Amino acid sequence: MDTNIVAYMQNQLANIPTDFQRYMYDRINWGDRMFGLVGPRGVGKTILFLQYIKRNIDKEKILYISADSTYFANHSLVEVADEFSKEGGRHLFIDEVHKYANWSRELKQIYDTHPDLKIAFTGSSILDINKGEADLSRRAPMYYMQGLSFREYLAMFHKIIVPVYSLDDILSNKAAVADVQHPLPLFRHYLQKGYYPFSSDSRFEVELNQVINFTMEVDIPQFARMNASTGQKLKKLLGIVAESAPFKPVMDKIAKMISVSRNDIGDYFYYMERAGMLGQLRNSSGGIIGLGKVEKIYLDNTNLAYVLGGEATNIGNIRETFFFNQMRVNHKVLSSDVSDFEIDNHTFEVGGKNKGRKQLANVDSGFVVKDDIEYGSANIVPLWAFGLNY
Repeated sequence: MDTNIVAYMQNQLANIPTDFQRYMYDRINWGDRMFGLVGPRGVGKTILFLQYIKRNIDKEKILYISADSTYFANHSLVEVADEFSKEGGRHLFIDEVHKYANWSRELKQIYDTHPDLKIAFTGSSILDINKGEADLSRRAPMYYMQGLSFREYLAMFHKIIVPVYSLDDILSNKAAVADVQHPLPLFRHYLQKGYYPFSSDSRFEVELNQVINFTMEVDIPQFARMNASTGQKLKKLLGIVAESAPFKPVMDKIAKMISVSRNDIGDYFYYMERAGMLGQLRNSSGGIIGLGKVEKIYLDNTNLAYVLGGEATNIGNIRETFFFNQMRVNHKVLSSDVSDFEIDNHTFEVGGKNKGRKQLANVDSGFVVKDDIEYGSANIVPLWAFGLNY
């Protein structure tokens, strides 16, 4: 192999910690012949790959490359895979595959011509293997990775180890942060600066704004074949959502506000959702979560809400955003006809410590999810506990 490629991999591995792995680490079948890991910018996809490589590099011959390297100005992925295979390579990791023009066609060629080679790749969360130039959908399962849960934030930044609690455990008020008498201060910090693995950086807000700008101005327009001016309209649309608490879409009104066709708004929201900028709360009318009518639109996570909303950030919106964001990793979260959310026939009303039970009076299985409380009882559950779900 080219020594520059090998040196790049070694440099990337040098400072990668292995004491903490994201929730997705144990969900991936690393033995698959091919798979993809996608997710929003900044959630740690690259680090996850490098952690696996560092822990297994003595067990099998592994190569890590980044598809956005200048090396690929004069070389192809196929060439690298061919040479690596001839040298006895077993596991090829390709980072940022969406930065490579012919990624889908060449991945299919590598898969078909090297049956003994395993291929893993990361890509943008709006990457759609079904729309590539080659059909990879039957060959490559896709894993979608979200940002840090409150549980992962505690482990990564405070070395506080908490087990994963199921929804049933949380609703039974069994969820706890051992050895932490007062979890609320930690929870408050997480809501503002805890969702992204780079949250501890001194320039966190600058870096998060860069993530937003690249996603809206580069990633989405590139994959949706939009022009630069459309990217600016997407940013304006994101700002409209950020100012609301939460946002209830009225397509005609939105179209006029950003000067686009009403028929395009649904597509714009879809791309922004896929890119990790928004979360769309649907009802059960379609039978499948992706088909139901969109009732509310939230920013994807609370860190985005604080950066985009600033001093005007609505605490009620923050609470609902957190609940929706954390619970949709493992559950189908739907809108409720009588309250805020519905999961597995349970109804949830989210609010502050003075939130009452009036809206749940005629509900068979209703829970009041309260912020600003440390412990729950009966059908009252602290909001922070839902952050221990993954």
